[in-house]
Amino acid sequence: MSVVRSDPVGWLVDHQSYINQWYRCCHHSPPDARCHRYVFRAEYFDVEKPHIAEPGTPSQGSTASDRGLKGRKRKRKERELNQGEVEALEYHKRVSLAIQDGARKLVEHMEAQETGREGGSGQEMAVVLADSMLIELCSMAKHLSEEAQQQVQVITDESEAVLELLGRLTENSTGRARLVRLMGHHYLLPPRCSFLLSDISRVQLLLGYKKYDVITLDPPWENKSVKRSKGYSHLFPWQIRQLPVPLLSAPGCLVVCWVTNRQKHLHFVKEELYPSWSVHVVAEWHWVKVTRHGDFVVPLDSVHKKPYEILVLGRYMGSSAQQGGEDVITGNVTVPDRKLIVSVPCRLHSHKPPLGEVLKGLTRPHPECLELFARNLQPGWTSWGNEVLRFQHLSYFQQLGPEQGEHSCCDSQTHQPFDPSLPQQPFVEQ
Repeated sequence: MSVVRSDPVGWLVDHQSYINQWYRCCHHSPPDARCHRYVFRAEYFDVEKPHIAEPGTPSQGSTASDRGLKGRKRKRKERELNQGEVEALEYHKRVSLAIQDGARKLVEHMEAQETGREGGSGQEMAVVLADSMLIELCSMAKHLSEEAQQQVQVITDESEAVLELLGRLTENSTGRARLVRLMGHHYLLPPRCSFLLSDISRVQLLLGYKKYDVITLDPPWENKSVKRSKGYSHLFPWQIRQLPVPLLSAPGCLVVCWVTNRQKHLHFVKEELYPSWSVHVVAEWHWVKVTRHGDFVVPLDSVHKKPYEILVLGRYMGSSAQQGGEDVITGNVTVPDRKLIVSVPCRLHSHKPPLGEVLKGLTRPHPECLELFARNLQPGWTSWGNEVLRFQHLSYFQQLGPEQGEHSCCDSQTHQPFDPSLPQQPFVEQ
């Protein structure tokens, strides 16, 4: 389970435990039939203290004389805020009090999480050299034959580790995690997942595969840091608008879009993007990032960054047809507004917390779920993007040693069919 506490104001989510529960039993390629156990490296969730100190708090290691010297520096002349900054400030004033009170309520009983202690607090994050390779491979895949790519590739217990993963819709049909290989690199696939590793030129390969009750997307928005970075690609608004969301949506589909704190992007989603997809805005939520002690990762009123991100929720209203012979009633379910999702954030860029459990009750039972612009895989979900395997790289995981009863996990999964919509036993590291 990802939700460790639920309250009328929102949910407290444990992202790391959610990941770890799916890799208690991982099979390598035949003939290796042993059960291997992996956990996501603890240092990636080691958020011990805020990134930026509260105003007036001395920085660590500074002395009174240092602060005196700094105080004598010439102050920059204050400039007037531009229109976007004015709108961002007004928006923050509207939501900050609810975020402060709601987050405090959710973390008031939060015990300091053990995140990061196994590997040592403050441990440096390892650099994974394969991160940029996926984008380059997807660019090359434009020249591959579409006819071969249209066939769904199903991974079974007998499948080899080396598969055609590039530009090919792939399913892990087993109830166990699997280790696969792409261009000499190893990736972990959670149980019962499907994915398409491609850029936007091949997104149409998803059409005809399934209709989805939940579609989430985290677009690569353009911003100043993106312009300065050569390793991060972005899309323009007109490109995002071209995504075939209406063709992928089941009646009453719940669409959830992650939005940065730039008001320009928020206006675009609400006033242009969703209307172009026949999606009606129904709610606005916030993801609040805290340390493992419950403090905001940056001060709530920080000028440079905010400890929250926005989620815009909408209903697809473009079809009133029936699906599977059953009346579709999800469109009549009221989506609560102003909810908070509070969690310790992953230190890796754009590794968002899971949403499946917090969206329960807002869709039909056992929904089909799709994540667009995904950078990792989830059990029971279809994921698409040119970095869809990024955080599945084996370098992000740590293999644990053998333990007593390791074969029993395979036996239990064999006799109990995997269902990602059902509560799973929380995974506690030994």
